[in-house]
Amino acid sequence: NIEVDMNVMGDNYAQAVDIAFASKQAPDVLQIDDFETYVKKGYITPINDYMSAEMKQTFKDVIIDHKNEIDGKIYTLPNTGQTWRLIYNEDLFKQAGITSPPKTLDEMVQDAKKITDMGKAQGIYGFASPMKGASGFGRPANTVAPASVTTGVDGYNYVTGQFDFSMYKDIAQAMRQMMTDGSMLPGVESLDIDPLRAQFAQGKIGMYFNHSGEPGVYKDQFPTKINWAAAPPPTKDGKITGAVQVIGGSYIGISADSPNKDAAWKFMNYVYSTDLQTKYYEDGYGVSLIPTVLKNAKKPTIPGIAGFLPRKYDALYPANPMSATDSQVEGSKWTDEFIKYILTGGDLNQIVTDLNTRYNAGLKQARDSG
Repeated sequence: NIEVDMNVMGDNYAQAVDIAFASKQAPDVLQIDDFETYVKKGYITPINDYMSAEMKQTFKDVIIDHKNEIDGKIYTLPNTGQTWRLIYNEDLFKQAGITSPPKTLDEMVQDAKKITDMGKAQGIYGFASPMKGASGFGRPANTVAPASVTTGVDGYNYVTGQFDFSMYKDIAQAMRQMMTDGSMLPGVESLDIDPLRAQFAQGKIGMYFNHSGEPGVYKDQFPTKINWAAAPPPTKDGKITGAVQVIGGSYIGISADSPNKDAAWKFMNYVYSTDLQTKYYEDGYGVSLIPTVLKNAKKPTIPGIAGFLPRKYDALYPANPMSATDSQVEGSKWTDEFIKYILTGGDLNQIVTDLNTRYNAGLKQARDSG
């Protein structure tokens, strides 16, 4: 007998959360999109005492420090995660005489050109990325680089504890070459992800990088008749020797100000229940991060999902200091610099050196400030 009023917000979510807590109007349950900040500000409640022994056992292998817990206090649990792939139009590949998705970045560049040469007269191009925002480079970069560089994501090297943006040189050069070749969809500099998806659904784009939410998108949001699939990310040498990051970890938590914490936990417990999580996964709406669900559920059959199912090279990464560092960095952000290079060219080595210098200075400031 708990009634749930659900509000969905897009833009300015972070500001909306701050305003809600400042005005004592915070919801009982909220999505956790900035875990460490929410904990530091005292927005969310630890749930250790609410969790049953069985629930703790279910989630013990996927609770990540600084994504789900801090100092032994658990605030949120993972539910689904995004596996990242190269998404491609099988029909266009066939029409261009390409028999399989590219395994190397050079093949990706060549395939994009073949598709463009074949279909440009009909407005068909080989590759696209939503470069209106940071994700236009972040999506391909953090899909390709971790597959062949075993040391980090977001430009952060987990072994050295420093930023090293040279991990993105190969994918940046490949994207710049596709731009130079004319294989990139015109107007990508002002393209968002949904307009890109709409163009892909209409058969106008050969390839792009994105995550396991796409099967649901092409089933419900942009229904399509094209044949499409997801493939492992191409790498420089065609081998995956690293681990492709699975985006996930935090989901929902209980407001520290909630007067209804027990009811909020009952709802949260329902959302995280094995039955609901299993159905969500089996219906193809997301790839589960919960081992018991993956072990016991039927494989989803929604079109396109097969290529996104977890493989041995998919991995949850530890938290990294990018969010804390980014606000300390003077000058333009790393994604902006790489997007500018892709669109207009430049000295890539100089760009990487400058980013490393500025981001490691910002990292030092972030560490010095705690």
